[in-house]
Amino acid sequence: MLQQQALHLEAKTMTARNELTLSLFPNIGLLDRGFEDNGFCVVRGPDLIWGGDIRRFHAPAGKFDGVFGGSPCQDFSASRRVEPTGDGLEMIGEFVRVVLEAQPVWYLLENVPRVPDVKIAGYSWQRLDLWAHEFGSRQRRNRHFQFGARDGSVLVIEREGSGGDVATVTASDSAIPISEAARLQGLPDGFDIPAFRRSALRRAIGNGVPYPMAVAVAAAIKNRVSAESVKLCACSCGRLISGRKTYARTACRVRAHRRRSSSTAS
Repeated sequence: MLQQQALHLEAKTMTARNELTLSLFPNIGLLDRGFEDNGFCVVRGPDLIWGGDIRRFHAPAGKFDGVFGGSPCQDFSASRRVEPTGDGLEMIGEFVRVVLEAQPVWYLLENVPRVPDVKIAGYSWQRLDLWAHEFGSRQRRNRHFQFGARDGSVLVIEREGSGGDVATVTASDSAIPISEAARLQGLPDGFDIPAFRRSALRRAIGNGVPYPMAVAVAAAIKNRVSAESVKLCACSCGRLISGRKTYARTACRVRAHRRRSSSTAS
């Protein structure tokens, strides 16, 4: 921990305060809350919940410091039981289009681990796999983030928790009461949206980014650093390393090997 703190002190912070950001695919705003609670000003883009359609949306150039969002993940989910619809790739394409239009300093795309690489010309790129239990949640939920920046900055992700004892909260899991699903996602007791049907509320909660994870990712963006000032794990987990090390943990080495094997096979 002391070593990490020392590296942070040496790192060159790249951020500005009170950044104006654009949220795409906001749903009920769990990811948005993490950014808002880190001091970002969040403008919500169109969302299907309210009848919006990103395909009709155009962002003004040069107004937003960052663009972030979690595009539909069903086509890439490991639990998918039907053929891909093509909607997943289409919505990623729309996300990229908006980023190119808006020309922000950075972008962040959230999805599931099987999502394709999303690299945008002119931006650096990080691919991060995060687990909810690493940020104080009880659930073993894996979410995936891709980050890019025109200023060459990178994210250093602080983790606090260890192992979770509850399976992943999903949008279709009716075995867990809505109140418990909300609690596991980091929402306050009594959370509700009265206008939603109970089934729709369950889906919306289950599809969201766990709030503690959203806070940690937004904090990493707020405190992003110059890539030249830190040494990060080669598996792209966002952990700091030092000396001659290449990976932060054995699991990181295994993850990197699996990615290389998958890339070679495809």
